[in-house]
Amino acid sequence: MTDDAVDRIIGQWHREMPELDLDRELEPMALFGRIHRISQKLGARLHELRARKGLGRNEFDVLATIRRSGDPYTLSPKEISAAMMLSSGGLTGRLDKLEAAGFVERLPDPGDRRGIKVRMTELGREVIEDSVRIGVAAQNEALSVLTDDERRQLGALLKKLHAGFEDQPFD
Repeated sequence: MTDDAVDRIIGQWHREMPELDLDRELEPMALFGRIHRISQKLGARLHELRARKGLGRNEFDVLATIRRSGDPYTLSPKEISAAMMLSSGGLTGRLDKLEAAGFVERLPDPGDRRGIKVRMTELGREVIEDSVRIGVAAQNEALSVLTDDERRQLGALLKKLHAGFEDQPFD
């Protein structure tokens, strides 16, 4: 296999700091460097594909949260915020954009006359389902360089690695 950008970066670090052990100290840098670069590149591709449907990452996340909740695709802002680990202030602007685009509607909460519910519209459902299908296709395309066995092995290894980070919050 030919050298990639991460190999070149690791080579530079080894040249500049030869005391760093390539296997023990620079190998983690290479592994996480590749994970980061793959995540960034795939994330940019997914952003591009979702933008074609009128969705930014934030709007995608809100619609995906509502869609995953199941029929009738209606949640309170508090439920959405909790599922997304987001403040209510951070959610308001996202809901404004989604409502203006016709993807959600705000309705009175029948169980709390001071509250509201956010319901996904049929257009919103079509857009999020199309976006999810397009995203899954892009992810499958990215993984097409691996055999089925390699994909399963990578999945198991990443799951194991992820477990070590599970309790750490996102910034």
